[in-house]
Amino acid sequence: ADKYGMNTPTSPMISLQQVSFSLESPAGLVKILSGVNLTVTAGERVGITGPSGSGKSSLLMLLAGLEQASSGQVRVAGQDLHALNETALAQFRRHNVGIVFQSFHLIPTMNALENVAVPLELAGVADAFDRARAELEAVGLGHRLDHTPSQMSGGEQQRVALARACVARPALVLADEPTGNLDGDTGQTVADLLWQRCQDSTLVLVTHDPVLASRCDRVVPMANGRVQAS
Repeated sequence: ADKYGMNTPTSPMISLQQVSFSLESPAGLVKILSGVNLTVTAGERVGITGPSGSGKSSLLMLLAGLEQASSGQVRVAGQDLHALNETALAQFRRHNVGIVFQSFHLIPTMNALENVAVPLELAGVADAFDRARAELEAVGLGHRLDHTPSQMSGGEQQRVALARACVARPALVLADEPTGNLDGDTGQTVADLLWQRCQDSTLVLVTHDPVLASRCDRVVPMANGRVQAS
């Protein structure tokens, strides 16, 4: 990054240096991540693998600025996330990050079109609904625009979530077990769409699926809150 902290073509999309993350619990402080170092270049597709409880999802939350590291440096898209307050973090996510969760996280009272238009509306995009419609058509849901999440299958809901994550063409897409709740064929469809719709974004993907991980440019194994030598 240059002296103004702006992202330059040579700076990585993600740079984690000696990042640790702990949370308070009734039993005391729980260490979730310990001394994590990770660099991801722009346009790279990285799969994060490892057993449950190894810190994979927490790592994604730090990259999204939804949690804050206990120590170390988290830089994403040229920004030092520790230096940003809640308002600045929300703006950072709005302009840089798309997120796909395992459990979809759609707004139940909104139809598919409204769900996908939300991030564009928040960013003040004038043609939010036109772009949302085009994105839903691109993931094969042009016939589901008026349907709410409860009227759709799991695979359809995940395609809506994928459309919402990618509609603003974010620099970084974070996907947490995007096929975890889906059967094999549906998961394959969602994976294909993820690669297709995020082709201009950097993608960091948490998955237990070795087939999905093998599609990535690089796999980063985790265990016990640490990145393992791959």
